[in-house]
Amino acid sequence: MSAVLTGRVALVTGASLGIGAAIAQRLAAEGAAVCLTYRSSQQAAKDVVAAIESSGGRAMARRADSADPDAVAAAVESAAQTFGGLHILVNNAGYARVGPIEELTLDDYDRVTAVNVRAYWVAARAALRHLKDGGRIINVGSIFADALPSGGYSIYTTTKAAVAGMTRALGRELAPRGITVNNVQPGSINTPGNPQDTAFADMMRRLIPAGRFAQPGEVADLVAFLAGPAAGYINGASLDIDGALNT
Repeated sequence: MSAVLTGRVALVTGASLGIGAAIAQRLAAEGAAVCLTYRSSQQAAKDVVAAIESSGGRAMARRADSADPDAVAAAVESAAQTFGGLHILVNNAGYARVGPIEELTLDDYDRVTAVNVRAYWVAARAALRHLKDGGRIINVGSIFADALPSGGYSIYTTTKAAVAGMTRALGRELAPRGITVNNVQPGSINTPGNPQDTAFADMMRRLIPAGRFAQPGEVADLVAFLAGPAAGYINGASLDIDGALNT
């Protein structure tokens, strides 16, 4: 590893499992000290921290429900205080409720929006107290903002489209301060919540030109690139990682 993030501090939300865990470990492998948040998977979060520390990295886990704006802001401050600053924010935590619009409730709408949109905005606002020239905000959205396999995604798609819009707006706003804001839009990724060995996965594979699900580490590689110095002129972009599904 080139360890291009040595001396940097990263906060990755929702990083006890799946894509978030892979991102936390990848940033740590590049030299960053990593704070990761979790809502309920405490042991899994501890396992991620242990894996990072066993490889010589620095990491901590903090419980924070992304639906709680105070908890999100507190996690940002905890990361900065523990490791002496903050350079990279990865908004990864997500929540989905899928079904016909008639069966979804206002509570469903509020919860999905709180986690998938409001928490990203709250974390970005809190992080700006610490981010300086060269700072990075990386949002993890979804290809479902642009391409859908079926109906039932009215709330989820709305939130992921909002993330893309927020990314464009903040990228423009923060560029003069030397801070980049970008959005990674994964397609079908093999995670505990979206395994590659189900009937739904079989249907998705037929739609994906690449013919396979990606692994979480492939998303983490893209995030690590955006977090590094080579991506300093990429700003406000939404980058698909979807096996050419959205083409």
